[in-house]
Amino acid sequence: MTEPTLDTEDAKQQLREAVRAHRHGRSSRERTEAGAAIARHASDIVADAGCVAVYAARPTEPPTQPLMDHLHERDIDVLLPMLGPGLSRDWALHRAGEPLEVRAPGRPPDPAGPGLGVTALQRADVVFVPALAVDRTGVRLGQGGGWYDRVLAHRRPDAPVVAIVFADEVSDAPLPRADHDKVVDGVLTPDGWWFVGEE
Repeated sequence: MTEPTLDTEDAKQQLREAVRAHRHGRSSRERTEAGAAIARHASDIVADAGCVAVYAARPTEPPTQPLMDHLHERDIDVLLPMLGPGLSRDWALHRAGEPLEVRAPGRPPDPAGPGLGVTALQRADVVFVPALAVDRTGVRLGQGGGWYDRVLAHRRPDAPVVAIVFADEVSDAPLPRADHDKVVDGVLTPDGWWFVGEE
């Protein structure tokens, strides 16, 4: 008798749990080195950018503070997601040295604001997004809330979307994808970066 196949959401949830468990086992040294390497490799991607959307990483994610520092050092505007009214998501500019604050349990740290509205993403020349895994065709496994899949509708068509993951979270096998899942244009890891289809 054959085993029943998992539906897409069940398959994604199993993968999320596996990646999260693996991330919890990474050492602080590995995370620190990953953050520095990601910032170095991002230099080429943001070379001509005036504004970049990024995010404040949670403790187990590849660190993004070095990337934000890199952007600030080059006078590139840094756009971060923040918690808006009624737990909605918003965007705000982040300034060098400005503290970030966790405003709700389980949420990533937020900039102080003011919020600029969801359409502020149109300012960004490059959009870096979090992921738990990504495959070679640009299918991204997110945290499961769907916020980035919805908000990416507001980015400019010429602004590449680049997922940040640890190198071993790039999957050679296709990841499960629902109809609403947005693919990314590029992948950035501590080992390097590439645009999908240009490896």
